[in-house]
Amino acid sequence: MVHQQEFTIETNGHGDMRDLTEQVAGIVAASGVTTGMAQVFNVGSTGVIAAIEFEPGLARDLPEVLNRLIPPGRDYGHEQAWHDGNAHSHLQATWMGHSFSFPVTKGAPMLGTWQQIVHLECDVKPRRRHIVVTVMGE
Repeated sequence: MVHQQEFTIETNGHGDMRDLTEQVAGIVAASGVTTGMAQVFNVGSTGVIAAIEFEPGLARDLPEVLNRLIPPGRDYGHEQAWHDGNAHSHLQATWMGHSFSFPVTKGAPMLGTWQQIVHLECDVKPRRRHIVVTVMGE
């Protein structure tokens, strides 16, 4: 069986992290799949889907680390072509990943105690994000 559902979130721009765990778990439960796999996908090239402990320190730390590794304002080719200030956004999101997959066990996401499914906005301005959840299994 395959079940797919999407939802939208509004972000506040670069560094905004949102906990999607409850919404995703609800979609998994509604799918009727008890054993299988699921994937959460951000439609767009400057948003991240990942698993991390969703708490204020890490919600601050992750964007700061990304900005040190792939800083804004450099002379990126994307900036030379588009002059939109978000080359680092594309690079950060691509490096982190646009999707996260996890096992479904007993009709629920199998996650660690301190592991939540999050969306991280890497773009420089607020965005409306479309999130697609696909659940596969029996």
